[in-house]
Amino acid sequence: MPKTSNTSEENILLTLARHTAGFTGEDYFRALARYITATLGVRYAMVSECTNEDNTRVRTLSYVDRQDLLESIEYDIAGTPCEIVMQGKDYFCPEELQKQFPGEEQAGVSSYIGVPIYHPSSGEVIGHIAAFDPLPMTQEQNQTAVLKIFAARAGAEIDRLHAWKKLEETHQELTVRLKEIESLKNQLQAENKYLQEEIKLNHNFDEIVSKSKRFHKVLRQIEQVASTDSTVLIMGESGTGKELIARAIHNISLRSRKPLVKVNCAALPANLIESELFGHEKGAFTGALERRIGRFELADGGTIFLDEIGELPVELQAKLLRVLQEGEFERLGNPRTLKVNVRVIAATNRNLEQAIEKKEFREDLYYRLNVFPVVCPPLRERKEDIPLLIKHFCQKHEGKTGKKITHIPARVMTALETYDWPGNIRELENIIERAVILSRNGSLEDGEWIPAAKNTARPGSLRKLEDVEKNHILEALKKTGWKVSGEKGAAKLLGLNATTLEARMKKWGIKRE
Repeated sequence: MPKTSNTSEENILLTLARHTAGFTGEDYFRALARYITATLGVRYAMVSECTNEDNTRVRTLSYVDRQDLLESIEYDIAGTPCEIVMQGKDYFCPEELQKQFPGEEQAGVSSYIGVPIYHPSSGEVIGHIAAFDPLPMTQEQNQTAVLKIFAARAGAEIDRLHAWKKLEETHQELTVRLKEIESLKNQLQAENKYLQEEIKLNHNFDEIVSKSKRFHKVLRQIEQVASTDSTVLIMGESGTGKELIARAIHNISLRSRKPLVKVNCAALPANLIESELFGHEKGAFTGALERRIGRFELADGGTIFLDEIGELPVELQAKLLRVLQEGEFERLGNPRTLKVNVRVIAATNRNLEQAIEKKEFREDLYYRLNVFPVVCPPLRERKEDIPLLIKHFCQKHEGKTGKKITHIPARVMTALETYDWPGNIRELENIIERAVILSRNGSLEDGEWIPAAKNTARPGSLRKLEDVEKNHILEALKKTGWKVSGEKGAAKLLGLNATTLEARMKKWGIKRE
């Protein structure tokens, strides 16, 4: 760009101010260097900053040849006119710069003007502004006073850029730390989840009280199936804690944050159970005064527990089978198909195989439910848990009765351990609650509340029939050398299908000795 004829201090100041006012940071340095060359009529201009504590080395923030931006350079200032400026002095050399600084002859520089840049708060020299040319400069081009004004702003911009850089570095460091913390948090959560699962297993899944080896196997089964979405069928006599097992499976599953919705299929009237399970629209039937969401919709994303599944009406079993297979159903009074993602846990105290033979339960539904069977052992088969359960129920009912039990006589404990508990844990809890009410002086006193052992030996009782079936299977297996199928197998001898016999062996825990 040709040199301007108007080099008055006022015009230069106004020109530089007008053309650099809208810029900040690196853009400001570039604009400043460009307009210095234009207003002073020189070929080169630069804005630099110190790169070391001794102020012996600088790096250009902008470096222009006329209007062309050159690549940033870093250099030692020793033996250059920049050395004088970096000592905090203004410097103007109109011609023959190479006589004082021989190194400039090789660079082809004849004239030079420069001013220091100070830190806005500390006052230390942090850089400089310089302009130079292969030709001599006139005295009118010695505009150090104007350059010092813009050097003040350059100092503020350098300080701001350093602060911004520090902020970015801090942000990046915080981002790294946050990632490390997040990683540590995830690790701790994983470890905590593992420890919680271990604690739940070791402490019998919160509400489950047991030290029985047989029941411990059930807990292991729960732990294995909980992390999957497989359908679970819990089988066992009434009062053995099937609902607690269902809750334990849900609580340690991936669906634990979603609801566990319970439905007692035996407690609902047959004409209402479809509405309870699948919902209905307003006016779908007499008495349907508003739309109702069914239990399956409520359980979407979570788990539904179908207790007493053996009591489900046959006409609804096909609809349940569809939900299990396809995850879809229709509300009563609405033909639109709804999709749900629900895990099903079912429980029964009935022999579903016998119900299938009587046409009271669909065989295809049974096999769809029986993906992962869990057999809940009766209390008489885990008698080592009776003392634990007695103490647990005493503590549970102390708050209700206002009495604290501190002593259980040995004869009372023996009587309770001898009894076979046909009503299982539910019966035990009810009797202990009654005993706490009748107790005095903090002791479970011997009395009429203790069930007589003879009650468990009633002719034709359910337990007796089960024992007969179990023993009959054992005798057949021993007679056939534990061969299950085939012409000379136990299934043939008993008149059963081999798969049915295997299922009953599994149910009764019959294994080859």
